[in-house]
Amino acid sequence: MRDAMHAPLPSPHDPPPTSGPRGSTTRRDIGVALACGVFVGLMVGAAYASVPLYNWFCRVTGFGGTTQVAAAAPAETLDRRITVRFDANISRGLPWKFEPEQTSIDVRLGEVVTVYYTVTNLAARETVGTASYNVAPTTVGAYFSKINCFCFTEQRLKAGERREMAVVFFVEPSLARDADQDDLNTITLSYTFYPTREPATASAARSGGS
Repeated sequence: MRDAMHAPLPSPHDPPPTSGPRGSTTRRDIGVALACGVFVGLMVGAAYASVPLYNWFCRVTGFGGTTQVAAAAPAETLDRRITVRFDANISRGLPWKFEPEQTSIDVRLGEVVTVYYTVTNLAARETVGTASYNVAPTTVGAYFSKINCFCFTEQRLKAGERREMAVVFFVEPSLARDADQDDLNTITLSYTFYPTREPATASAARSGGS
């Protein structure tokens, strides 16, 4: 009883005692935070990896109207004809005039055809653009093959410059064996040019050299 009465009172400056449950809660919070960080990192990595995988999938399957790339003409040409229409678009911010030299052409399945687009820089300075493309209806992307094309290639035009660009393509003869395409009469090949933003260092170097 005497020892209890003379026991020292806790000082207000002493740190509060740490209980077992609070310590375990802190460790659990740290573990959850680490797990969330790892998850976010994995998701970001998957997002970057999905871009080339998606592009590869579109090229192989023609998904979304993505056309195929061929190195040579097909082995056969059929009598069935398809009308191919040509569409040209310019994205906002690019001062160009862009148009096909002909709006449409009738081609036989398997026939290799060359058509031309023209582009003119309407600005009083050099500008740069890059074209993307697709075909419609999107289900025929797997049957539309290009041997030569200006798409995804940077086009640099001087002030007032006009350029002619070729597209060499054919429609796969195998389309005739796809029952879902029996009523297909028209394919539209569409290009859109987008402005290409150059690094500031490259622009400054060219300005200094001119």
